[in-house]
Amino acid sequence: MINFYIMTLFPEMILSGLNSSIIGRAREKGLIGIDAINIRDYACNKHNKVDDYTYGGGAGMLMQAEPVYKTYESIASKLGFKVDKESGLHYNKGNSKRLRCIYLTPQGELFDQKKAEEFSKEEDLLLLCGHYEGIDERVLEEIVTDNISVGDYVLTGGELPAMILVDAIARLLPGVLGNDTSSEYESFYDGLLEYPQYSRPEVWHDKAVPPILLSGHHENVDKWRKEKSIERTKERRPDLWERYVRRLNER
Repeated sequence: MINFYIMTLFPEMILSGLNSSIIGRAREKGLIGIDAINIRDYACNKHNKVDDYTYGGGAGMLMQAEPVYKTYESIASKLGFKVDKESGLHYNKGNSKRLRCIYLTPQGELFDQKKAEEFSKEEDLLLLCGHYEGIDERVLEEIVTDNISVGDYVLTGGELPAMILVDAIARLLPGVLGNDTSSEYESFYDGLLEYPQYSRPEVWHDKAVPPILLSGHHENVDKWRKEKSIERTKERRPDLWERYVRRLNER
């Protein structure tokens, strides 16, 4: 089980997006925990203002360090993580494991299936959603362990990327998909795109299901699917195909 703690200015956006479908059902079953914490609740003024002008000038406002840090600290304290006096970082009671905090930013490492698998091994994950022109660098230096991007484009905030991470990570956990083998045959699992799939009827708009899929010969079906995965990856994602070939050569 993983507990996701999402630090955001818009908790209602997070919860409305993650309380339905497969992720919502997984949360109801207790397979994952999702808590959206409002950074405004830790503002240092009566107006719950969490942003200010940037030093050095420039357009837009910047999220201040203190409300973000207080939000993070409240979660860390709840989980039993303490500040190490020498480093100033939060570690668990055994002082061996640092609390994992992911900042969603276009400046981060590109999120992929390998990262999803890595994060799925954690017990607790903090996701920090920025807004405006970003967040004061000083608090990022203190609390963030991973800078993650969901693509080379800019969004209005980190809420949508945070939901993407929760979905991609949670579906790897036992029981979340209902069939634990489902995720093993999807795009990116083995480095290739997924093969084409078909359902009833056998003929639709004069297009028939490939006969091999009706043969009942599982070995030949698996071989056909692998061939189609390779064809599709070469055609649609040559970058993935090159990476797949490199990995095979290394082995």
